[in-house]
Amino acid sequence: MDRFFFIIGSLSAFLAVALGAFAAHGLRSKLEPEMLNVFEVGVRYQMYHALALLAVAWASARWPGSSINAAGWLFIAGTIIFSGSLYLLSLTGIRWLGAITPIGGLAFLLGWLLLAWGAWR
Repeated sequence: MDRFFFIIGSLSAFLAVALGAFAAHGLRSKLEPEMLNVFEVGVRYQMYHALALLAVAWASARWPGSSINAAGWLFIAGTIIFSGSLYLLSLTGIRWLGAITPIGGLAFLLGWLLLAWGAWR
């Protein structure tokens, strides 16, 4: 699992950089500042949790266990739900997408707790 989480984390970081560049160069003139900011929050949290997946890969090799693996899956789910909903919200203007964003945030929070728990055990 350590290699899997490292690969997914690396690809997610790549995508975060690409999306950040897309926002800076391709969306700045097309989105209102508020929606551009929403997109950039999605990019920022994707990058944070791409790095978190690299930490999960390291922790998985050092302290293998279900808590560490669950943390990695929660970071992946959180990125898809949190960042994905913010990307869609900013690009489409569909406001109800903002209502599912906190589910991704909760996945991030649980992931951090499980990562700490896995290291503690």
